[in-house]
Amino acid sequence: MSHAPRVLGIAGWSGSGKTTLLAKLIPALIGRGLTVSTIKHAHHDFDVDQPGKDSWRHREAGASEVLVSSDRRWALMHEHRGAAEPPLAALLEKLQPVDLVLVEGFKREPTPKIEVWRAETGKPPLHPEDPSIIAVASDGPIADPGRTRLDIDDIEAIADFVADFARAG
Repeated sequence: MSHAPRVLGIAGWSGSGKTTLLAKLIPALIGRGLTVSTIKHAHHDFDVDQPGKDSWRHREAGASEVLVSSDRRWALMHEHRGAAEPPLAALLEKLQPVDLVLVEGFKREPTPKIEVWRAETGKPPLHPEDPSIIAVASDGPIADPGRTRLDIDDIEAIADFVADFARAG
């Protein structure tokens, strides 16, 4: 696979259901024959390591990168050590080739996105102000009736929409 993957953001406010949607969407896309990777934007001092473990001790000692490997997986942790957070494009370069990269977070990036919006969050929708939002997954009416609306509970329809998007690239 030598083509650049299609990149689709999943954007929305905290509590809107982005992670829940992705957890259902990924297997549905794989079932449609696509290879899928994800990038998740996290807040500040998130950690994937446990304090006291060897890899944690390596990072605490000042290592710039720590790669942990086993017979089941490997993970590379990179410490910024004061450097700026890299842009999404730089993070995408670190991934192996796939058909589609789903990006959770990075809601201000100008990449094509599906907004996950629920009125119950009490937050305003993003799509009226963001032309990169190509569809809105919602459990009710959306602010812009000209925008594609996907029923947030219809994973098959959302997977069809996303698979068509991925294959259009």
